[in-house]
Amino acid sequence: MTESGDQFAGTSQRSTKHSPRVDDELEHEVQGMVRGGHATRAEEWRDPEPVAEGDPDIDADPSGTLVGGTPVGMTADAVVARTELARWLVRADFPATGPELVEAARDHRAPDAVAAELERLPDGQTFERVGDVVRALGYPTET
Repeated sequence: MTESGDQFAGTSQRSTKHSPRVDDELEHEVQGMVRGGHATRAEEWRDPEPVAEGDPDIDADPSGTLVGGTPVGMTADAVVARTELARWLVRADFPATGPELVEAARDHRAPDAVAAELERLPDGQTFERVGDVVRALGYPTET
């Protein structure tokens, strides 16, 4: 859905799942929270409790306790590299050559490190998916 001037209308304008009346009601419900920058519940017991002093910080992987994250035949660095490449290249970008993938990554506003990594791809080769790109860059893949 586009508006004049080729700007995306997006969800900030109107939702297509609700009527305009329901959209206005939903907007009114969160208006105090948006303006105040904090929860606006009348009943304090419904608010989430803050972290107490002395409690450990919440971490996605506290002190390396998660296991099984690296597939057999891969290194942790290879998993991170493949994840970053997959984050910035979408299915619509394939099949493509190395320079086309660099351009696609820059179009998606990928960091310079990702674009520099893609610039290492061999010339004259067409890649069908992210796995092909990872292998061409020399990273190990799962077995």
